[in-house]
Amino acid sequence: MSTRTSRVLHRSLRETPPKAIGGEGVYLFAEDGRRVIDASGGAAVSCLGHQHPRVIAAMAKQASTLAYAHTAFFSSEPAEALAERLVGDEPGGLAYAYFVSGGSEAIEASIKLARQYFIERGEPQRQHFIARRQSYHGNTLGALAAGGNAWRRAPYAPLLSAAFSHVTPAFAYHEKRDGESDAQFVARLAAELEAEFQRLGPNTVAAFLAEPVVGATAGAVTAPDSYFRAVREICDRHGALLILDEVMCGMGRTGTTHAWQQEGVAPDIQAIAKGLGGGYQPIGAMLASRAIIDTIRAGSGAFQHGHTYLAHPLACAAALAVQDVIREDNLLEQVKQRGKQLEQRLTERFRNHRHVGDIRGRGLFWAIELVADRATRTSFDPALKLNHKIKAEAFANGLGCYPGGGTVDGVRGDHVLLAPPYIASADEIDQIVDKLGTSVDNVLRSVNH
Repeated sequence: MSTRTSRVLHRSLRETPPKAIGGEGVYLFAEDGRRVIDASGGAAVSCLGHQHPRVIAAMAKQASTLAYAHTAFFSSEPAEALAERLVGDEPGGLAYAYFVSGGSEAIEASIKLARQYFIERGEPQRQHFIARRQSYHGNTLGALAAGGNAWRRAPYAPLLSAAFSHVTPAFAYHEKRDGESDAQFVARLAAELEAEFQRLGPNTVAAFLAEPVVGATAGAVTAPDSYFRAVREICDRHGALLILDEVMCGMGRTGTTHAWQQEGVAPDIQAIAKGLGGGYQPIGAMLASRAIIDTIRAGSGAFQHGHTYLAHPLACAAALAVQDVIREDNLLEQVKQRGKQLEQRLTERFRNHRHVGDIRGRGLFWAIELVADRATRTSFDPALKLNHKIKAEAFANGLGCYPGGGTVDGVRGDHVLLAPPYIASADEIDQIVDKLGTSVDNVLRSVNH
């Protein structure tokens, strides 16, 4: 790491990261000549890798025509075309798209839309939102209040809204009791959610908010079968909305366009972002059902919200090109096939590892959880900063991965998240697992375990 002075407020104020000067496919190139495999797509963003020629060409074409027009005055062809692509066939009843600049903004819009919907329905008492511990929904104050990431929330706790409460996550590795079947675990979680509705007053709850596959906070955690069907039934019974956060797990990452398509439910409102534009431009979106939008159209006639860069033409053009490539190159099938390979290779490499307690995920979205003791699932001492050390060691070995800490409760627990680009080859998947294995072992030796 360079120690030169930088005027950029970097994530660490004690070191300046190396400059990325280029990229191609799954690789990023550093100024010092290193080639790094981007095995996590940054933060599960770069679904098509780097410098995809068709996306770059689409961006250049749009930039030469129209870069920006404010949505108070104009729409644009890229925005209209992208919305048609995403919700033209009304998947799961989702019929309208609201384009923002990232995941946190998509969640903010989702929360606000749910609130406004109930005001316009004549149910202003619906002002509570239920989410889950060990979730993450973004870093703006509203999204942070919705999320259950204890470490990220702690400094800002006095500023976070009391409208949000949290229940137990569907995190079987840590939350499922000994001798409890999946069905019993789901029943217990459903009963807890029902109890939270009753505690708040069922007619005061606006929505339940969850990630179908939990992302960075807990590390690619999938829910047991029937969990989301049970959640959907509770929301429906009490007249609350279901908001699904697919900012990280959506847009093909798990092998289907939407992760909820594998759960047997559909949301009323959905947030998407990272895989939508693949990192080529900042973009996110809120997708909403026809019933919600029709209610507001018949009432006030406008969503009472907005940002300067809504439906940015260049961002929408880039995202449309990304979605075109995914469709035309049949990359959802590629995600399924490479995902099976990634699962198999991770299992082969870490199944009998004395410090890997869990291997979990779906599609090209996987994580390993590191434990001091497999039998008791005891985490390493957080003071070791094991996940940080693995990140640094992997980077030194030419691998970009996405480790996280506080996996279990916001303080304890270490995991490493992988989210390779959909274009990754079989050989590149092998390299990712080999480099990760070497890096994990090197770090564990260094901490005397």
